Amino acid sequence: MTQLAVPELSLVVLIGASGSGKSTFAREHFGAFEVLSSDYCRGLVADDENDQSASGDAFDVLHFIAGKRLAAGRLTVVDATNVQREARRQLIELAKAHDVLPVAIVLDLPEQVCVARNAERPDRDFGARVVRRHRDQLRRSLRGLSREGFRTVHVLSSVEEVAAATITREKLLNDLRDQHGPFDVIGDVHGCRSELETLLEQLGYALVRDDQARPVDATHPAGRRAVFVGDLVDRGPDSPGVLRLVMGMVGNGHALCVPGNHENKLVRALGGRAVQVSHGLEKTLAQLADETPEFRTEVAEFCYALVSHLVLDDGRLVVAHAGLKEAYHGRASGRVRSFALYGDSTGETDEFGLPVRYPWAEDYRGSAMVLYGHTPTPELEWVNNTLCLDTGCVFGGRLTALRYPEKESVQVTAERVWYEPAKPFPVAEETPVPGQRDRDQLDIRDVLGKRIVQTAHHGRVTVREENAAGALEVMSRFALHPRWLPYLPPTMAPPPTSARDALLEHPDEAFSAYASVGVTELLCEEKHMGSRAVVLVCRDEKVAVRWFGATDGESGAAYTRTGRSFFDRPTTENLLTGVRDAVTSAGLWEELDSDWLLLDTEIVPWSAKAGDLLRDQYAAVGAAARHVLPAAAEGLRAAQARGVEVGDLLDRTCVRADNAQAFTEAYRRYCWPTDGLDGVAVAPFQVLATQGRTHHDRDHLWHLDLADRLVGAAPHLMRTTRRQRVDTNDDASVAAGVEWWESLTAAGGEGMVVKPFANLARARRGLAQPGIKVRGREYLRIIYGPDYTDPANLTRLRDRNLGHKRSLALREYALGLESLERLARGEPLWRVHEAVFAVLALESEPVDPRL
Repeated sequence: MTQLAVPELSLVVLIGASGSGKSTFAREHFGAFEVLSSDYCRGLVADDENDQSASGDAFDVLHFIAGKRLAAGRLTVVDATNVQREARRQLIELAKAHDVLPVAIVLDLPEQVCVARNAERPDRDFGARVVRRHRDQLRRSLRGLSREGFRTVHVLSSVEEVAAATITREKLLNDLRDQHGPFDVIGDVHGCRSELETLLEQLGYALVRDDQARPVDATHPAGRRAVFVGDLVDRGPDSPGVLRLVMGMVGNGHALCVPGNHENKLVRALGGRAVQVSHGLEKTLAQLADETPEFRTEVAEFCYALVSHLVLDDGRLVVAHAGLKEAYHGRASGRVRSFALYGDSTGETDEFGLPVRYPWAEDYRGSAMVLYGHTPTPELEWVNNTLCLDTGCVFGGRLTALRYPEKESVQVTAERVWYEPAKPFPVAEETPVPGQRDRDQLDIRDVLGKRIVQTAHHGRVTVREENAAGALEVMSRFALHPRWLPYLPPTMAPPPTSARDALLEHPDEAFSAYASVGVTELLCEEKHMGSRAVVLVCRDEKVAVRWFGATDGESGAAYTRTGRSFFDRPTTENLLTGVRDAVTSAGLWEELDSDWLLLDTEIVPWSAKAGDLLRDQYAAVGAAARHVLPAAAEGLRAAQARGVEVGDLLDRTCVRADNAQAFTEAYRRYCWPTDGLDGVAVAPFQVLATQGRTHHDRDHLWHLDLADRLVGAAPHLMRTTRRQRVDTNDDASVAAGVEWWESLTAAGGEGMVVKPFANLARARRGLAQPGIKVRGREYLRIIYGPDYTDPANLTRLRDRNLGHKRSLALREYALGLESLERLARGEPLWRVHEAVFAVLALESEPVDPRL
């Protein structure tokens, strides 16, 4: 068997005369969708695979599809004769455009074999002359295929060789996705061997020395591995010592390394190429001159073999010397290597003679963490899930490592300034690059248009363009700054409609809905007569500035389901002071190891937020009905006394008058006077997130116990959320849950929310509903109107479509979990806001984007 190596991500070009068996070879060795046939594309555009007049259009189609596949990172095989240099040139350019390797597989079979095969096919009646021409073109170009740009060329010269061939798909050298760490990623060393040894020891590595006491390896007892971001050499006092140590670690499997631009230049210098001996290269060459020729050869081979960048941990981590934008991750081309070594330059130089580079990290939107060096910075600063680890050790700064996945930095201070930089270091304030935006400033392109948000718990969630346009108005005109909106609560699904007389909702249907999907342990929580609110409280103003970019003395936020501030700023700060004092008294800062808390709450009364709604809508309806209907009933009674047959109408009017009175009493239960925080209460029921973690993996009793401790610490401000456990496998437990709901609603309460006891729960087919609200008969009068209990109205309401509401609740819940997890991971604001904005968009009325 002959094994033909093909990179997993590449453009494979089959080359051979008509009749050489390319299509058969492709069909046997590649997937049906991986192969793009020129004949098939002719059929697509001309209904005839042999219509040569359609070749131009056919190849346009082929190149377009190939480009889409390569952009998506899929191996692509082109099945055409490709014996002409121009045809191959277009394919090589296509591979370059998508930064993949072009591979040629040549079927150079004898002419008589090709002619005989064509003779057996009725659609190939062009005779031997075409085959002869194809073979002539192939023979003239065969030796130059590598020079044309093909990275690999496989030639099969006989029927037997073709039959014996097998395809071996090889990972790219940069593909280390199967290696999961943990890693210690180390910034630019620049010959600072002593600082490197100190840093490795602080990281827990044990140095191994040779008989001359030189470090030649370092091992970690926990199996951690170092990853060097390049620029090991130049400027510092001992580049050979750094190389000897790093080469030993890499050779023994204790480290990985990518090249820096200084290694790239050193390789050329050691190879005798003409290079400018500057920027510290002169030091390295002088130091290497004292080493043996064998060591210099090992250095040249080691640096030459380094791969431009590494993709690690299932694609979650990318290491490149100068960083790497998302489109280049896992790709292989000259421009990918150039970007990884040097970054993206404007072509200009600054006043120090150094190149001005585009701020690629400012626009990075990838999910992979990118760690890099190259441009020294005095302080570590995360920018869109990227981090520069070059903190200028050789210039008197520090040598930095980042523990992955822990995201903990370890630093050692330089022993001295080893090399005076061209640009003063540290720089107090960088000159902004034209077009660079503030790191806290969001880009409208992050949220507009049709969006697909990938969630960890519910897959892909689609946001339509017209809904995004509607949400933009709310977010830009009314909502708090996105830094204060790390989460928006989801809508809540109602239970299946009850068939009981005069009831739309009943606990039995909620319990059965959960039991039917395998969720049997439930917790029922009292629904307060208030409004859903999220409260973000920081331990102090410094925490608010550090974590959320607070301005003007802000220390947190309290906001509604649409992101609007619940109160004015002075009242909000008073509320936060009370919550903060309660958290402090309850000892939760220390217990949760956090300087901030994000709480899910209800704030009562309803009138504290919905005063205008109550006055303009509910009160107006109630007042009009109470004024008109009794008078109408009196008139009807007078008519009845005169003998007019109005009995049925009078009965309906009296019922409507009673309904109007019940409607008024229903909404009035949710209103009482407030003055600032006087009369206001907060009912917390879940800790959504704290510093570095989320808490939806903890059961609801854990959350409610913490809430009770807050209530105990601030009874004047906090209100307890009552609860009842229910096991759907226990009839007595179910009956107790129903009885509890009946007692709540009979006393005028809104009802309850039924939740999976475990909190985040999986149903038989994906995510379980986070909660099902079961509201009382009289409360629903507020929602559906005074006369909703009329039998005809109830019949109509029972036909309401609840499937959309349930689907919406699940999608918003998944987006909320996603935003919380991104917040806990310390991801940039735009990533958190992407999921938050999507929740608001799903809740928004569609708006024509052209407006």
